[in-house]
Amino acid sequence: MEYETTSSWILEGMYHYPHVFGGLMLTAALLGLSTSYFGGIGIATCFPSYMCWDLGVFCKKKYDSKRRIRVYMDGCFDLMHYGHANALRQAKALGDELVVGVVSDEEIIVNKGPPVLPMEERLALVSGLKWVDEVIANAPYAITEQFMNKLFNEHKIDYIIHGDDPCLLPDGTDAYALAKKAGHYKQIKRTEGVSSTDILGRILSANNAKVSEGDGENLYVPKDASKGNQCNNAHLSQFLPTSRRIVQFSNGKGPGPNARVVYIDGAFDLFHAGHVEILRSARQLGDFLLVGIHTDQIVSEHRGKHYPIMHLHERSLSVLACRYVDEIIIGAPWEVSRDMITTFNISLVVHGTVAESNSLLSDTSDPYAVPKSMGMFRVLESAKNITTSSVAQRIVGNHEAYMRRNAKKSKSEEKYYAEKVYVTGD
Repeated sequence: MEYETTSSWILEGMYHYPHVFGGLMLTAALLGLSTSYFGGIGIATCFPSYMCWDLGVFCKKKYDSKRRIRVYMDGCFDLMHYGHANALRQAKALGDELVVGVVSDEEIIVNKGPPVLPMEERLALVSGLKWVDEVIANAPYAITEQFMNKLFNEHKIDYIIHGDDPCLLPDGTDAYALAKKAGHYKQIKRTEGVSSTDILGRILSANNAKVSEGDGENLYVPKDASKGNQCNNAHLSQFLPTSRRIVQFSNGKGPGPNARVVYIDGAFDLFHAGHVEILRSARQLGDFLLVGIHTDQIVSEHRGKHYPIMHLHERSLSVLACRYVDEIIIGAPWEVSRDMITTFNISLVVHGTVAESNSLLSDTSDPYAVPKSMGMFRVLESAKNITTSSVAQRIVGNHEAYMRRNAKKSKSEEKYYAEKVYVTGD
């Protein structure tokens, strides 16, 4: 370490033995001796920038190294949810810069089965998270020695991160064995209550129930459709929301007094790449993006009783994790009122061109009538033609493949919960 002052024996001693020299200085003062005895260094000028004087005791100031710690975490990030977001939040907390590897479509097919979201959409979702600094596309499913060396040498990675749940290759071996052996592995706590497997199950179960109730037009009819209601009960959300989790995801800042606040609302169910792009476009129109998340009841009234797939708090966390979002309203009303505009100092209300259009309410009033009358409403061109229904349809359309994928994954999920122990942190 280089000092800003001369490396005399006194400064060296002060740095390495602060309590000894602090005691000598205090003793000298009590005896009436001048502190200049100690090399002509006065009390007011004797401290380098990294030291302080507090009640006669020297203390070291935290050394601010220029070397930034870079951590790496990979994953499929298929059907992106708040559990993925929380894992990356925890990973970022272990370093200064977070690099995320997104596993290729081909590797997912070999190791897990067909992905629901293609690489392009998964990249958009991961890049849109507020904790992600860099993204590596087409990462391998297993950390091979060659790829690990590339991470260390080319990407300057210090640690490889994964959750406390096991990640096994088809042959039963640990996908992170080499990273652990190299001593560059750190573990985070898995977010309970959700997984991509669980979400797949919810979608398939909802479809089964719709078919068994005679509401499955144009949908794939599974062989076990008569068991739909039973299956649906097995995939109820297990998420237990806490105030601390919301605080962890929040930016913790409100808009400035003269900020241009932009408001956009919706269900944001099965948070997808289309959501990320419309939020990005909305944020570019102002200084602060406020997002309203509709209640489960409102979503059900407009889309049917089997929706939403994700409940209000799950959807809220997914939106709050997006880097373009500053704040959310948890349980926003269907109509944007004048009082709401005043309360949140909203300058502009926007809505995308691509949205679910199968509202079950024939006499629904225009939710944006008030902002339109005030001249503060704008329609944004959606960058991607993706909806929650279109994502769900991909799963239903390839029902057999996803049933096999889920059956395989469910066994490891059951084993994880059976052997689960408490892990500190998160």
